[in-house]
Amino acid sequence: MTQILKWSVVTDRVDDRHWRVIGGRLRATFGADDFAGAAAFVARIAEAADAANHHPDVLLRWGEVAVTTTSHDAGGLTQRDVDLAATISALADELGLTGKPPRSETVEIAIDALDIPAVRPFWQAVLAYDERVVGDSSELADPAGVGPTFWFQQMDEPRPQRNRIHLDVLVPHDEAEARVAASIAAGGHLVNDGYAPRFWVLADVEGNEACVCTWQGRSRS
Repeated sequence: MTQILKWSVVTDRVDDRHWRVIGGRLRATFGADDFAGAAAFVARIAEAADAANHHPDVLLRWGEVAVTTTSHDAGGLTQRDVDLAATISALADELGLTGKPPRSETVEIAIDALDIPAVRPFWQAVLAYDERVVGDSSELADPAGVGPTFWFQQMDEPRPQRNRIHLDVLVPHDEAEARVAASIAAGGHLVNDGYAPRFWVLADVEGNEACVCTWQGRSRS
């Protein structure tokens, strides 16, 4: 069986000009001068992925390419992801593309529920998402790989005065404190930093919450 690597090990092995562990996946965002240059980079990534028989998710925008890789069959990050990241970094250098780590973030939506098995099927149906097992729990994922992931947090008792849906903003570990500070400067406030650097709980002036999250302090770190 392919060995799953700890996120700290993956972080140490990849090129930090480009790659960050975010939400249990390895992600990099590259800047290009124009759309044609970005598309050429995608074509080179596709060739390398076919050669390695390991295929990342690639999102092409004007002048920007976001690449995300994980080993789905192993349920985590493996040496295959590290090796593919090294290959893609080499291609970026060859083509003169630069890394944009602060842009390499993802968003998850968390729903607090008393009865998760009863709540989850509704969201799976209304979103037309796939259920994906992650460790000892499951999440709902966009089959197109574009929309945010939905996950469900167990409640112990009703909380009628608290918003029960919040955003998890998964950011590079070295960008988290700056993001927290910027959010507070923009009118938000810190609700709880007792779990940092795993996550900081923030809220806007009306109490709507969002968590700034990193890989650090989690079970696979």
